[in-house]
Amino acid sequence: MRPIRGGLCSVWGERLPVPFVVSAVPGEPRCRLCRRAEPPYAKAIAYGSYDGGLRELIHLLKYERVRPAANVLGRMLAEIIAELEPAFSETTVLVVPIPLHSATRRERGFNQSELMARAALKQRRAGDRLKLDPDILERSRITQSQIGLSRHQRRENIRGAFTVVKPDEVAGREVFLIDDVFTTGTTVSECARILRRAGASKVFVATAARTLKSDAAYAQSNLEVEPRMAMAAAG
Repeated sequence: MRPIRGGLCSVWGERLPVPFVVSAVPGEPRCRLCRRAEPPYAKAIAYGSYDGGLRELIHLLKYERVRPAANVLGRMLAEIIAELEPAFSETTVLVVPIPLHSATRRERGFNQSELMARAALKQRRAGDRLKLDPDILERSRITQSQIGLSRHQRRENIRGAFTVVKPDEVAGREVFLIDDVFTTGTTVSECARILRRAGASKVFVATAARTLKSDAAYAQSNLEVEPRMAMAAAG
């Protein structure tokens, strides 16, 4: 389980095929998709690729309910959170796990993203700068599995599925979204979008793993996405 290193978009976190790399700021390479349609978050970062041992570890927690796996994943999150810390403001940053629907949480017994977030904060010495609040967001309806859906279908499936429960807590604050896996990013984009609408000054995203789509054909297809669709894809 090795961390992702080098050749990544500084915002989206996707691996950059060399022909499609562009730089908005020296030392901060960005993909053309981000340049064409800014995602609703400032930066997304993941510890490792969603395969091999890391995928198995996430499945142990999420599906086999092996809770100690959250401590290992939390240590990974703590490592990448430290990388993002220089980008935070001087004020307290809200840490918000992506919520499960109440029915799903009752069935599973826990929210894996919340367990990971709690474990990550315990690893940090400067934990007082980050404030965990799992009640900021609510998943107000059950959505179908995103597996097998097109980009547009994923966007429509997740649209309106989340609600900001505490808008007064969010207004003017930076928010750090935590999730287990970043696939297409549709879920974190929707959450970031409604948090920004509620007044969040900036949203960051951290996940234990992400699906890397590094081949040139994928990058080319993303460049052809319409701007209004691109935000959902980049999220």
